[in-house]
Amino acid sequence: MRGAAPPGSAPSLNVNMSTLNLLPLVLIALSALLVAAGTTPVFRRLAPRLGWVDRPSSRKVHRVPTPLLGGLAIYLAFVVALVLFGDRFYVRQMVGIFVGATVVSLMGLWDDRRHLAVGVKLAVQVGAAILLIATGVQVQTFRTPWLNIPVTLLWMVGITNALNLLDNMDGLAGGVAAIAAGHFTLLAAMSGQYLVGALAAALLGACLGFLLYNFNPARIFMGDSGSLFLGFLLAALGIKLRFPENIPAVTWMVPVLVLAVPIFDTVLVFISRLRRGLNPLTTPGKDHVSHRLVRMGLTQREAVMALYLAAGVTGELALFVAQADKLTGYVLGGLVALFGLWALWHLEQVHVSA
Repeated sequence: MRGAAPPGSAPSLNVNMSTLNLLPLVLIALSALLVAAGTTPVFRRLAPRLGWVDRPSSRKVHRVPTPLLGGLAIYLAFVVALVLFGDRFYVRQMVGIFVGATVVSLMGLWDDRRHLAVGVKLAVQVGAAILLIATGVQVQTFRTPWLNIPVTLLWMVGITNALNLLDNMDGLAGGVAAIAAGHFTLLAAMSGQYLVGALAAALLGACLGFLLYNFNPARIFMGDSGSLFLGFLLAALGIKLRFPENIPAVTWMVPVLVLAVPIFDTVLVFISRLRRGLNPLTTPGKDHVSHRLVRMGLTQREAVMALYLAAGVTGELALFVAQADKLTGYVLGGLVALFGLWALWHLEQVHVSA
């Protein structure tokens, strides 16, 4: 998937250079990591006083009340890193991405406290995606421009919710998001795209700093404010990636591969719940990939690490596909799709609880 600015607009923010200075990206990632590592304990102590606590229930795997607000630490680290080391030349689309991500994060924060209706959450996410499109960030899959709008909305809302759904076990969403952000950083560096590289590096550092406190056993959760923020940003980064040395008919697979784990988990949950006659949007349950791996005999840590490994493998495949010819790209993509179908069938055989 690729981003495109409308005709007559300012030059694209994906600046293609022969080489991309990696030092600013390293500084952005390190600063985000330090800020997240320093502020997460503050929010962990603050959350119970403000009432943002996730309490155990039959559909959750944690056994003790756990503070939320970890998403605010991720958000703050992301912003501070970009303010300190980001470049100011990409303001227009940066504002669209940042404001959209902020809107869904604030909505998630409120949902953590008041539990909003599904329709309200989807409406806010669609609104944030429309704001993104209005600033020139959209998929360019079809030659007919208006056809790209529904694809962009589907991608943005789908990935935003996929990360939200993936946040079902200690360290899972944060770790998978860090791996995806790391691969987006590498892909941006390969094609000289400073905006994507800066945003991805800030997200990578923020996730790693947060994981110091979120890995099993977690001392704080990111909550919907964090998972929706991560999902929206990763979806936007996937759109913004460009590959001037390859063709769109191949490179559309790159962000799909980078985000294959959350996409796979969401598809599995939707198919499974529909097959069981349940509403996939409103029915909670321990029916995610991570839960099924635990039922197959893995510990929670092992299940999370297995999904880290899967995210790393698909990320590396994305790096390869970004430079592959059409035949090679589609053969590899086809093999991944076949393996995904087999994994869907195999995991669906595992007993789950609604």
